[in-house]
Amino acid sequence: MAPIKVAFIGAGSRSFGPAVIRDLLLSDALVDEGVELALMDIVPEHLPENEQYAHWAMEKLNRRIGLSTTTSLVEALDHASFVIVGLEVDRYKYWSMDFHIPRKYGFDQVYGENGGPGSMFHALRNIGPVVAVAKQMERQCPDAWMLNFSNPEQRLCEAVTRLTRIKNIGLCHGVFMGRHQIAEMLGLPQEQLQTKACGLNHFTFFQEIRHKHTGDDLYPALRKVEQQAPWLTRWHELALGRVLFRTFGLWPSPATNHYGEYIRWASEFMASELHYYYDAMEGKPWETGKIPEFVYTIDGVNTNRPWRAEEQSPVTEHHEHDDQALRPSGELAIPIMEGLLFDKAKELDAVIVENKGYIPNLPVGATVEVPAYVDKNGIKPLKMEPLPEALAALMRTQCSIQQLLVECYAERSRKKLLQALLLDPTVNSYRQAVEMMNEMIALQQDLLPQFND
Repeated sequence: MAPIKVAFIGAGSRSFGPAVIRDLLLSDALVDEGVELALMDIVPEHLPENEQYAHWAMEKLNRRIGLSTTTSLVEALDHASFVIVGLEVDRYKYWSMDFHIPRKYGFDQVYGENGGPGSMFHALRNIGPVVAVAKQMERQCPDAWMLNFSNPEQRLCEAVTRLTRIKNIGLCHGVFMGRHQIAEMLGLPQEQLQTKACGLNHFTFFQEIRHKHTGDDLYPALRKVEQQAPWLTRWHELALGRVLFRTFGLWPSPATNHYGEYIRWASEFMASELHYYYDAMEGKPWETGKIPEFVYTIDGVNTNRPWRAEEQSPVTEHHEHDDQALRPSGELAIPIMEGLLFDKAKELDAVIVENKGYIPNLPVGATVEVPAYVDKNGIKPLKMEPLPEALAALMRTQCSIQQLLVECYAERSRKKLLQALLLDPTVNSYRQAVEMMNEMIALQQDLLPQFND
């Protein structure tokens, strides 16, 4: 039998590249069956680091798989059974625009990845490349699964579903962050939790939190802990989540700077303006080329640094080549492959799929995030209970924005983009929305659709 071919598009990714390589090598079933991993990136300079990591991991684990690198999408997709997508272009340069320019026009943009006005341009930059991969899959490997890690996942998965015939799901670890928060608050190991969460990507809520062994409902205990905790406890990451919990009754995930993107009043719970900070007197970073240091959350950055640059340790994003790192990442791509190919049944905490009644009070045909189950018969999303009406109302607006963005891309319609912008909860001015849209299009025109109107 020919080996199982896995194509990784955007394989220069430092976020997902090492995780995919490591998880694949740690899979007894896949390695024993025989695997060929094709690492593909349009920037050849991005490939050697993860190629070297793969050889190092194979040596350490004493395992071998077929490994190739290429800048050719056609070559990577040839005979592929699974296509993992994890692409992004000049990530922090464009994300800094997505964050700062909406704020310049008075819109409370949080973070700038998956929600808010800036995220719409993030979506339009990435819909094109991801749909192009799916269209090429239709020609070369139409039965293959696309497993997407690229953001904004919700909108990219919707585009692939609406515009192609390719089987695709999105995979995100946001729900696992919520589980970690719950376990920490309850003082329990995560392994003792049984949870089910649903909603939109980066805007999910736990409908069930139980003790795995006793079956006890843990929500009463969680409410007690949250009510008694000081408000400043992990303020920047969880204060907004606590307010959502108190108001709507369900614990959210992943954290403030993600679900805050979908909420107009989120900014009062953000303790930091550090995202992509720069001094405006020194020029805009996308013009000077001096991209600001990326700060995910104030909780995770050391601001107690020396005054002199030569005394400061360089801030880099990297993965460690050490034996301790050779453990499963927790991402779901490889377990899904094992389930589909070898009938290794597994519960999946979160997959991003077309809503076919899985969340009853969100639109059918929209893209949602729900738990699922995988085995040789396929990926089967679970049907959840209706969400609280107020949360469903917030999400329905986002579902409409997603649909309009896909139509904007497909029709090359600036008017559809404006409609989506005017639906966003943070946008409070028609004129400013138009001005912001025009500036963003001018700055990012090389990566955006060429609009017909």
